[in-house]
Amino acid sequence: MAVRKRPVRKKKPKRKWIRISRRNHLKTMVIFFGIVAAMAGMMVRLAYIEHTSGAKYQKIVLSQRNYDSKAIPYRRGDIMDRQGIVLATSLDVYNVILDCYVLTSKEKYLEPTMQALMTSFPELSETEVRTFIKENPKSRYKVLAKHVSYEQMQGFLEKQSSSEKSSQKDDKDDVKGENKEQEKEENNKDDKKDDTKEKEEDPSKNIKGIWFEKEYVRSYPYKSLASSVVGFTASGDVGMAGIENSYNDILNGTNGRQYGYLNSDNSVEKTIKEAVDGNNVIATIDMNIQSVVEAKIKEFNKSYENAAREGAGAEHIGVIIQNPNTGAIIAMADYPNFDLSNPRSLEDYYSKEEIEAMSEKETTDALNAVWRNFCISDTYEPGSTQKPLTVAAGLDSGKLTGNETFVCDGIEVVADKKIRCVSRSGHGVETLQGALMDSCNDTLMQSVRRMGKEDFCKYQTIFGMGRKTNIDLPGEARTDTLVRSVEETSSVDLASSSFGQNFNCTVIQMISAFSSLINGGNYYKPHVISKITDQNGSTVEEIKPELLKQTVSKETSDKIREYLYAVVNKGSAAVAKVPGYSMGGKTGTAEKQPRRTGNYLVSFIGYLPQENPEFVIYAVIDTPNQSTEGEAQAHSTFAQNLAREILEEILPYMNIYKDEAVDEDAPKKKDTNMYTSIAGYEAKAALGEAVN
Repeated sequence: MAVRKRPVRKKKPKRKWIRISRRNHLKTMVIFFGIVAAMAGMMVRLAYIEHTSGAKYQKIVLSQRNYDSKAIPYRRGDIMDRQGIVLATSLDVYNVILDCYVLTSKEKYLEPTMQALMTSFPELSETEVRTFIKENPKSRYKVLAKHVSYEQMQGFLEKQSSSEKSSQKDDKDDVKGENKEQEKEENNKDDKKDDTKEKEEDPSKNIKGIWFEKEYVRSYPYKSLASSVVGFTASGDVGMAGIENSYNDILNGTNGRQYGYLNSDNSVEKTIKEAVDGNNVIATIDMNIQSVVEAKIKEFNKSYENAAREGAGAEHIGVIIQNPNTGAIIAMADYPNFDLSNPRSLEDYYSKEEIEAMSEKETTDALNAVWRNFCISDTYEPGSTQKPLTVAAGLDSGKLTGNETFVCDGIEVVADKKIRCVSRSGHGVETLQGALMDSCNDTLMQSVRRMGKEDFCKYQTIFGMGRKTNIDLPGEARTDTLVRSVEETSSVDLASSSFGQNFNCTVIQMISAFSSLINGGNYYKPHVISKITDQNGSTVEEIKPELLKQTVSKETSDKIREYLYAVVNKGSAAVAKVPGYSMGGKTGTAEKQPRRTGNYLVSFIGYLPQENPEFVIYAVIDTPNQSTEGEAQAHSTFAQNLAREILEEILPYMNIYKDEAVDEDAPKKKDTNMYTSIAGYEAKAALGEAVN
């Protein structure tokens, strides 16, 4: 039998111990206990922060969890006239918002909510709303209706309020759990039926998933009044014309924002950054005076409507009333105008068929023509309203003294060309005053020849011709290419320019220059805004009159006023005279391009009182609705009558009183044939019409 050998056990290797020196051992212990102490300190510090500032830091952290956010709209500032009458404002309106997620969270919410919606907002399509809910059950934001009134919103909220009150008990029961409800169903089915019946009989219960978003909509209480001055806005509070455009940044504010986040209890908490409303602007316009001016323009158009051609009494009419001592525009009206509440409507000027036949470009052009401010955007040859500027330039330059006499024989020869005067037979001996009274072109041409083209062009620049006035309204026309320089001015150009032909200006340019003539020579920048205020009415900025330059001396200004007083009281502007009031002024008649078509632009510019004038009025009528045959349109009395009728109504309102005796022999109202020969010849000569 074989002997079994015992296995030989291998000896385990002896474990080697690392011996740490006493010095290293101490270092390790120091590090260990240091770490423990630091961790303990941190825990103590965290406990302290939690105790003292835990809520603060918790909100900071939670605020980073963006749950919801929406803009809070600002309110655009108002535009008011100088009396505080609101011309443009922003009204509260509301958008109806549907939250399908909430509405569909319980079946019982749908029908009561739909019933309340259809009752409060009958313009909604029930079919469309139900279809959207069915197809988008998780949608949180759907605009059902825009710009509903406060009354409509309030009506819905009243229904919702009664719903919330009446359904409080039901909501509490739902929260308690389903077991109680099941127990009711099993043990008392009849009671359940009664409860269901009661609920069905009260459709105002359980209105959910509807809320309202506040917005502002621009409103213009006076519709078309001062439309070119006030202007209007497009979507997003973008000013499209007038003050709405030029003061857009001031009128606009900054949207606020509402943020929502979940707190530690998973409840929604809100943080609101308030909106900053826009500022108000106070205009220099007086709406009572503006109303009179526009009413008289409307009356003129009605009086001459369809007289010689289909349409209103003129192609364009512009009237400005300005304070010559500040540059403030008291009234600025033009025709055509438009309804600020519906600026894209062309129904007042085109038939339905014509509008439908327009291309997109034609529609845009038609709208721009209606929105265009004739007083600042259109240029024209001014005619004889230029003559006071020419005479003033001669006097102020020293080339004329006012004591000269001239002989008018009806024709002035310039560069071998004959240019006729308004009187074909001549006026005979004329003074400068007499030349303005008779509107004598011959005398003006002789005067400007003594002055020279250098001085004439210099003073045209001083008076602002060819330069923008920089009025605080958009769309001012450039005229720099429509006024000749010294190098471009020939002797014929110089002669015809002396009486207002062969260069163009705007209504605002002429009235601003004329104002400086009669106020002592002070040229003020024209402006339509006097003040900026905040929403509380506190003044943010005062717009003070801006004196830009001295055009002529006070002595020259006084002399010109003396001459212009004679023009109204004894000369060609007598129809504009308001009985009992001292005033001065000048007429203008100019044949339009192309020449010899019988179309004219007529005007009157005047001021009162004679001493220390308080305002200037300038009325321009482009192409009166009269025949093109003969000189039917060439009567400045169209403009004179318009200006006088305006003055007769506004003077008592402005507390300007009669200061002289009434002349019973003065020309009467609507005497359009008065000074026919002067007006007609003035127009023909004003062309610079040359004959061999």
